[in-house]
Amino acid sequence: MVCPDGNVTSWYFDSPVDPEWKYETYVAKELVSYVDEHYKTIAEKKGRGITGLSMGGHGALYLAIKHQDVYGAVGSMSGGVDIKPFPNGWNISKRLGTEDEFPERWKQNSVIDMIYRIKPGSLAIAIECGTEDFFYKMNVRLHDELSYNNIPHDFTTRPGVHNWDYWANAIKFQSVFLSNYFNAKP
Repeated sequence: MVCPDGNVTSWYFDSPVDPEWKYETYVAKELVSYVDEHYKTIAEKKGRGITGLSMGGHGALYLAIKHQDVYGAVGSMSGGVDIKPFPNGWNISKRLGTEDEFPERWKQNSVIDMIYRIKPGSLAIAIECGTEDFFYKMNVRLHDELSYNNIPHDFTTRPGVHNWDYWANAIKFQSVFLSNYFNAKP
């Protein structure tokens, strides 16, 4: 298990605005390469999963969808899976430019708008969110879009808000999901 620092507001993409913010490259390429070179790993997608919470839930899905050759399983807890409703939030405009100026950039970097990129059978997916979380409705919409597009996934909701009490429980379910993925017979 590797827990990289995604910084507070990276959203895990490579910023077209600030060349210092290359978190997609860092997590999906450089970090994976480093771990495979320095530790005993299964150095292929069936040996890798990624999960995260909040911005990291967005990041996990974003990276797994964009790098289906790297990750075989992905989870998200309370993920901010659609950044477009938050044009002034969490420094996203510092990473992408303003939504008014670059609406296509914002769409291309929102998980909810990337579903078309998921190859059938490419990813094991588990999404969960608390029913009182401010990201709840967008996670339900992601679940609905995945279902509409016949993309298999687990979707779990429980009472809870966007906080560590919820995530302390949610990480247990993510761990079981990833364990089941890694232990599944081919």
